[in-house]
Amino acid sequence: MNERVSAYFEALRGRRIAVLGIGVSNRPLIRMLLERGLNVAAYDKTPREALDGEVRQLEQDGAVLHLGEHYLDALDADVIFRTPGMRPDLPQIRALTDRGAVLTSEMEAFFAVCPCRLIAVTGSDGKTTTTTLIAEILKHAGKTVWLGGNIGTPLLPLAERMQPEDVAVVELSSFQLMTMTQSADVAVVTNLAPNHLDVHRDMAEYVAAKENVFLHQSPEGLLVLNMDNAITNGFAAKARGRVVKFSRLGVPESGVYLQGGVIFRDCKKIMDAADIRIPGVHNIENYMAAACAVEGLASDADIDAVARSFAGVEHRIELVRELHGVRYYNDSIASSPSRTIAGLHSFPQKVILIAGGYDKHIPFDTLGGEICTHVKTLILCGATADKIRAAVTRAENYAPGQPEILQADDLAQAVRMAKDAAAPGDVVTLSPACAAFDQFKNFMVRGARFKELVHAL
Repeated sequence: MNERVSAYFEALRGRRIAVLGIGVSNRPLIRMLLERGLNVAAYDKTPREALDGEVRQLEQDGAVLHLGEHYLDALDADVIFRTPGMRPDLPQIRALTDRGAVLTSEMEAFFAVCPCRLIAVTGSDGKTTTTTLIAEILKHAGKTVWLGGNIGTPLLPLAERMQPEDVAVVELSSFQLMTMTQSADVAVVTNLAPNHLDVHRDMAEYVAAKENVFLHQSPEGLLVLNMDNAITNGFAAKARGRVVKFSRLGVPESGVYLQGGVIFRDCKKIMDAADIRIPGVHNIENYMAAACAVEGLASDADIDAVARSFAGVEHRIELVRELHGVRYYNDSIASSPSRTIAGLHSFPQKVILIAGGYDKHIPFDTLGGEICTHVKTLILCGATADKIRAAVTRAENYAPGQPEILQADDLAQAVRMAKDAAAPGDVVTLSPACAAFDQFKNFMVRGARFKELVHAL
């Protein structure tokens, strides 16, 4: 039994607790609070008629629900658990924190009670793959690993089962990091580029949120940075602990780097880059970041063994099928231009690209030129179709018909268009450069729908 968990929840006794958002990460939290006899009110914009059975059961067990369009109007609490994606400076929240209410989150609670070594990964691209790689390498080394956070599994309900010799590996989004006042023992920042500017006020706020992954480390902490990214490389000056870097383009003073197709750590060979089973130079970066993070916890042999066997994470340049000599890839995770660019660089040929989606107010200028270089047929759909088209046609290297640009009403039509445009030997990839919210609940639902459509061809 983790005594930190018991002490944490005991400290909440007698206080009015509000949980904002009744999604995946907060439902186990609400259950934990109720099981300890605490006073819990849960707030969510979902109307009552749309509630599922799990939430209705939480209400029967004692949670007081505030639902619908004006769900925050009656917000009143001593302790507020914020859901990721909800701005912490909403007027309803600010009114309470100004009076002394404590604002926290499920992830912040986990950081407070975690009894073992904690490795946290953030960045604009590559978070999930890097987080998964770290976990797989540590498992191969014989460690008991707890994987969660933004990757999908809430870890707070599991904290009581964790032992001091275990390792918790968490993926953290900028939304989770906005109010964090604790940092992990090992913090990894894969890269940074404009993203989520539909929620963050500006790029400066987005970067500031990411910095919380390491700003609160002790001098014994380890910070892993991408030396090839100007923003992340600059974080070293603010580090409180030791810094190691990874690079494809240079040799860091301390860290992991690529030279002549070989990945080295401080002049010692770890493995050949060709051992990495999943495609793309960005995945070489992900492996180098993971190698930095597991130093002292796993051997180079563990890293190489995982590289040879790991087939990748779903929705990340995932081979769906080959039909009539055409390979179809699901890269639905590519919800930003930088992620799509990395995906395009993963193929040695020009591809047929399906792109477009929800508008996060990120510029597509850089993407336009890359599409002209790496795409033979561009199929656009979704809210950002016109913006992407404009970025392509005004690129310096654009010529009419290079690429051919088609417009689809929806993903189903886009897949049919891709099939009609493809010839044996071609690659079709869904790599939208945008979030999915204009047509789908999230990128996973979008990717699953794409796979369903491709398998039906």
